[in-house]
Amino acid sequence: MDQLSIFPATLILIAINVLVSIYGWLNQQFLLKNLFDVGAIREKREYHRIVTSGFLHGGVFHLLINMFVLFQFGRYIEYQLGTPAFVFVYFAALLGGNLWALLENFRSPDYRALGASGATSGIILSFCLFQPFAMLLFFIIPMPAIVFGILFIVISVILAQRENRIIGHEAHIGGAIFGLIATIVISPQSLSIFSQQVAGVLGGG
Repeated sequence: MDQLSIFPATLILIAINVLVSIYGWLNQQFLLKNLFDVGAIREKREYHRIVTSGFLHGGVFHLLINMFVLFQFGRYIEYQLGTPAFVFVYFAALLGGNLWALLENFRSPDYRALGASGATSGIILSFCLFQPFAMLLFFIIPMPAIVFGILFIVISVILAQRENRIIGHEAHIGGAIFGLIATIVISPQSLSIFSQQVAGVLGGG
């Protein structure tokens, strides 16, 4: 069975991200009209940017990182939840991340951002809920997913306070939180899976 039939949404989302990002690199006007721009959203009511900016990227490396994360974790979440639920979690994280960034930067009309990292942050936290003790790399340091998830949010909160930052950590925070909430809402049993695994490890089972 081919991967397109097993993980259709993951692969389609990757394809859309790649195609839209490349088109944005080739067409600067398209990119400027669709990236996350607080001033345009607040003053011109260009609310589409909250969604479209999540499919644009600032360069090849930025795109590759997000698509690698989506491919690695998206396949598991789509298999675990099913395609419709996975798509729900993905877009909940994307919207949650950008809405969080909008609230945090509402008084900064010059704030701009782009990228799928809010959505992919939500997918990572969803994975941590199902596999809290799977070993993940935080940079080059291996650690359980539950520790990774906590560190990811804490560090994002700290870095979001820095001036002149070039990474939208606000979207990481919002995406992670909304992805986690969306997973629990659409799959309440995920909490039972999480608690059972934690109890098993703490209890030595």
